Amino acid sequence: MIRVILSTIILSTFLFASSIKPSKSIKLEGTAQDMVYKDNSLIISTNEGKIFNYNIKDENLSHITTLPKIKDFMGDEINAKIFSVDYMDGRYLFLSDSGKGGFSNLWIKEDGKPKLILNADDKLTIIKARIIDKDHALLGLLSNEALLLEIPTKKVIYKVQLEPSKFSDFALNEDRSKAVFSCESGVLSVIDTKNGHLIKNLKGVNKDNVYKVAFRKDIISGAGKDKRGSIYHLDSGNGDFFQGKFMIFATALSPDLKKVAFVMDENNDISVYDLQNKNRLATLHGQKGSMSVLIFKDEDTLFSAGDDDEVNIWNLKEKK
Repeated sequence: MIRVILSTIILSTFLFASSIKPSKSIKLEGTAQDMVYKDNSLIISTNEGKIFNYNIKDENLSHITTLPKIKDFMGDEINAKIFSVDYMDGRYLFLSDSGKGGFSNLWIKEDGKPKLILNADDKLTIIKARIIDKDHALLGLLSNEALLLEIPTKKVIYKVQLEPSKFSDFALNEDRSKAVFSCESGVLSVIDTKNGHLIKNLKGVNKDNVYKVAFRKDIISGAGKDKRGSIYHLDSGNGDFFQGKFMIFATALSPDLKKVAFVMDENNDISVYDLQNKNRLATLHGQKGSMSVLIFKDEDTLFSAGDDDEVNIWNLKEKK
């Protein structure tokens, strides 16, 4: 009898979950590499060496900057892929290919042209960069080291080794006081961004690479290669998961922690769940390329970007 009841509940969840298509698609020059949301704007970087600002209210896409071309190992000129971007208080921080030995270029743009902070001569394989405050940036290195850089002086405040496995992603909490790092081992390492001290290792749910993480308040979600969308409570360290059918490439948490989203099937569909009772609320269809970034604007609006030339905006109240 219990099995029959459970089966009925699960079937009902799938039957009544909304099927939703994008309410709007933003056409880009090139494919999206990274994206952040701040002050009613989406800041988007592309593989064509460009950064764009999409104003949500005005529905206007404006060009911020284009980096000079670089030379690849064959000596041919190519676009400098901008694979990480952040924005705060009128300042853009971003990473691009240097074209030399797999090392990264770190840039900042305030007024005028972008200023190069670090280049290939610094020999850092930086994968992700985020602004912590006016003078500091947190960098995630391929070696799964967390590095805090003082931007004006280029001084390294700390450089700490986390798990020995290769770096995958990191995410900041709302006030940027903490960061969670993910890697190939499935362990999530939470650090204090000011001093690099390890707060807690979260483990036991994911057994393989966690491609992406999201962090809001006390909750962390992870997108796992092992087909598990993990959920951890930072205070207790307790974890749970949503079972996917395919490797999970992206995740997002809503601002009030009512919802969690995962890209969890081979069709690049986004599954949105009620975080409390784990019911699936909606399936979002229509992203063309493999997704790498999901962001909740509010409880009913979601942004997605991936390996194609469109950023999609989803209204979870729409049923099509």
